[in-house]
Amino acid sequence: MDAVIENLPVFLEGFKNTLGLLLLSGTGALVLGIIIAAMRISPVASLRGFATVYTEIVRNTPLTLVLFFCAFILPYLQFSPGYFVLAMIGLTVYTSPFVAEALRSGVNGVHVGQAEAARSVGLTFTQTLSFVVMPQAVRMVVPPLINVFIALTKNTSVAGAFFVFELFGAARKVTNDRGDQVLAILLAVAAFYLLVTISLGLIAARVEKKVAVLR
Repeated sequence: MDAVIENLPVFLEGFKNTLGLLLLSGTGALVLGIIIAAMRISPVASLRGFATVYTEIVRNTPLTLVLFFCAFILPYLQFSPGYFVLAMIGLTVYTSPFVAEALRSGVNGVHVGQAEAARSVGLTFTQTLSFVVMPQAVRMVVPPLINVFIALTKNTSVAGAFFVFELFGAARKVTNDRGDQVLAILLAVAAFYLLVTISLGLIAARVEKKVAVLR
């Protein structure tokens, strides 16, 4: 266990980058997911078609392949803002369709009469979605969304294979120096991940109880 204590700054640096990927990619996926979800329920057929194709392609593409494209193909196309940013883009794109599907399920859970009433008083589709439907939908899908972000937390580990120094990168570095304490190092990494995922799980449970009361 002394290998973990001695190299705690290394683990904290990796943990900081993992949290950075989670927060930035999660925010980006939420914004992009809202846009894709709105397109999926749009009255414009071309937007619905694009969103459907995007969702099916990205959701069924392995994350490793998405990050490979970002880490190698984008720099080849003269877009190279750094591997951390490239990993963030890949995680954002990969997570966004899962966010969109969660939101779409919430929108479908809002009674159709709500939208019809809003349209009857003169609200446009965008206004109805923004002020009537989406606020109710988001409240219903907060627990599933947090589950998506828990999955995103674990998916950040894949970025370590593409030159990003996150928790597994820290573990790899420490293991190279202290190969005799691999088990302790891996347990330390697991503890850092559990710190995030358990916290998110507790938030999800609390929100779910509040939503149940509101219903």
